[in-house]
Amino acid sequence: MHYKNTFKQGKIGNLTLKNRIVMPPMGTNLAGIEGEVTDHLIAYYEERAKGGTGLIIVEFTCIEYEYGKGFVRQLRLDEDRFIPGIHRLANAIHKYGAKAFVQIHHAGRQSNSSLINGKQIVAPSNVACAAVGEEPRELTTKEIKELVNKFVQAAVRCKQAGIDGVEVHGAHGYLINQFLSPEANVRTDEYGGSFENRMRFLKEIIVGIREKCGEDYPITVRLSVDEFIDGGIDLELGKAICRYLEKLGVDGLHISCGTYDSMDKMIESPLFEQGWRVYLAEEVKKEVNIPVITVGSIREPQFVENILAEEKADFVAIGRGLIADPEWVKKTKEGREAEIRKCINCLHCLHSVTGNLHVRCSINARTGRELEFKELQRLPSNKNRHVVIVGGGPGGMEAARTLSLKGYDVTLFEKENKLGGQLHLVSDPIYRKKMTWHISYLSNEMKRLNIDVRLNTEATVEDITAYNPYAVLLATGGRPRLPQVEGNDLEHVYTYEDVVLQGKVFTKNKVTVVGSGMTCHGTVRRLAEAGNAVTFVEIPTKASKRIGSDTRQRLLDKLKNINVDIVTDHKLERILPNSTIVQDLVSGKYREIESEYVIVAMGIEAYNPLEEPLRDKMENMFVLGDAVGYGSLGEATRDGFEKAYLLESIVTQDREKGKL
Repeated sequence: MHYKNTFKQGKIGNLTLKNRIVMPPMGTNLAGIEGEVTDHLIAYYEERAKGGTGLIIVEFTCIEYEYGKGFVRQLRLDEDRFIPGIHRLANAIHKYGAKAFVQIHHAGRQSNSSLINGKQIVAPSNVACAAVGEEPRELTTKEIKELVNKFVQAAVRCKQAGIDGVEVHGAHGYLINQFLSPEANVRTDEYGGSFENRMRFLKEIIVGIREKCGEDYPITVRLSVDEFIDGGIDLELGKAICRYLEKLGVDGLHISCGTYDSMDKMIESPLFEQGWRVYLAEEVKKEVNIPVITVGSIREPQFVENILAEEKADFVAIGRGLIADPEWVKKTKEGREAEIRKCINCLHCLHSVTGNLHVRCSINARTGRELEFKELQRLPSNKNRHVVIVGGGPGGMEAARTLSLKGYDVTLFEKENKLGGQLHLVSDPIYRKKMTWHISYLSNEMKRLNIDVRLNTEATVEDITAYNPYAVLLATGGRPRLPQVEGNDLEHVYTYEDVVLQGKVFTKNKVTVVGSGMTCHGTVRRLAEAGNAVTFVEIPTKASKRIGSDTRQRLLDKLKNINVDIVTDHKLERILPNSTIVQDLVSGKYREIESEYVIVAMGIEAYNPLEEPLRDKMENMFVLGDAVGYGSLGEATRDGFEKAYLLESIVTQDREKGKL
């Protein structure tokens, strides 16, 4: 087998796993309002088990709901009434030969008062987490002893529910991590001060689980072995914690990093290289003899195999990669690597759950909706129909892929000489590599499914109607949005498409770029690296709202390092032949920026020239993606998938409406 290390059995304690791939715990917001297991949650995990994953560590599960809650719809195991739901979940995972752990958790100072009914959050010490911004109340010694017991009781409930083992959440700045960290724990009693005292809380939890669940019940601990914050745990201290836990008898270590105060290290943006934090697990593995799990933006099968072959870790956790493609493991084992829908690190899943929605994925529309959209049903052989799609961007290709799997004949027109549409606008080198993965995946699906793709063909009404198609999907995308200000039509005003797609070259000029978002940042960087004196006027756009604050700051820092003049908190007033006028949003003062060229990168507006002329000629015509005005990869993918999946239903509904 090509991936002999990946598909070798492995052991955590006495538990044998069928391969070395672990799904790490990730909050989904799919639990019920009381923290109970739901059918949607079971379907989500069952899909990943069915896809071949060896071990699934179920998302962080609350051991004390009064103060420990860390999420709006967080799973609970603080009472016996939650055991039956966890038991159903365990059975669903076990059906496919996967094993299941549950991660037991208390948020500590990384909860907030709105999550716990207005009460003050608690922590080892009254040291605030800057990212939360609330001062916690210091736990009493009596409360700490009670919390130890609650962790232990949650583990007992896991065992009763048929869960194969527990992961104790000692990472990412949550309560146990707070006890371990010199930055968060400034206690002077038996639970603070010395290394041994800071370890005491976790030690008592581990010892208690062993006493109640038995020596053979697997226990792993997830750790941030580097918090990446001043005064916190660094790698040397992290390794000492790992050595201590091995002596305590834990069965495995799940090596992570970061806290809410270093969120960009905890959940990576697209700007991080694949596997950038594997070195942390590699360093820990030199120190201990128990299994080590590594994690962190790991996407490619060969990358996983290399980690294992080089003994940098014993198991590899693939998190968002399994959100994007539940069949990652199955496809790898069957040699279908080109069919893997690789995660692009866009953080859409994170933004979904932190926005109080269930987990969603920008490139997999079924994520979190497995019960709504079950496996595709092919058309009966006598119902073979033809669908024409105009536009080879992500929405058009996702629709083509889905329709083909349902048994439709599909013809796709694309006016450019390559597929991918707006995805080609990403220019940051690291992010571009990830986006290229997705372009390659979709393009490969077009070939694999024998979809009739017509490149370099701008579809006309005549081209489309010549097929007498059952339906037409218009995915013609968008075009750059121009600011509605004086001077937007001057000759020296260009768009980001002129720079990124058309290759317009500017060198040693004074260039002002107006806009925001990932494409805008890439355009600015490209112009600066070409030797221009660039001023970046950051104007909020719809696209910029999809960038987290940590990612935005990293992007701005990159631009500062290449001498870009950055102007924030201003609005564009007008464009003159030799300058750009902006106004300070706070003081109201105007500033004139000398500009030989102005580049506008303020997002896109819908471009849909075919809908009107086709309206009277086609009964079943639908517009999707950017052509409707959605403007994001996630929205385009979802729209393309849904319209294709539900095509017959939509057509039927439209016909019934017409009869009324």
